Amino acid sequence: MSDVRQRERILRTLRDLLRFTEMAARLVERGRTAYDTDEALRLASEAILHKIGEAVARLPEEFTVAHPEVAWRSMRATRNIVAHEYEQVDYNIIWNAFAGRLPHEAHLIRRALSDVQSADQ
Repeated sequence: MSDVRQRERILRTLRDLLRFTEMAARLVERGRTAYDTDEALRLASEAILHKIGEAVARLPEEFTVAHPEVAWRSMRATRNIVAHEYEQVDYNIIWNAFAGRLPHEAHLIRRALSDVQSADQ
């Protein structure tokens, strides 16, 4: 893959990841009670985690190694649990990740995106 195409793929993937973190933020905005009582919201949280993990898997290893501040491995591993170990899904952990950790990861992803965009100039 050419450097230009790889950079475009990285940019697109980082933007996708930010979109998915925004989806998670909107889910959190509905509140913990809604999340706990609405099965559709909990299933939506699984779908968002799955999308995040798939997006991370599209990033080249050189990129993720160059940005170790982002929890790439955890994001990908969580996707694998949701996809393959669905009986082990703990919705409390998902909520805590969405409400607590994911906003910080989104900030770090924005910085990584900015770095890639700056390298283009």
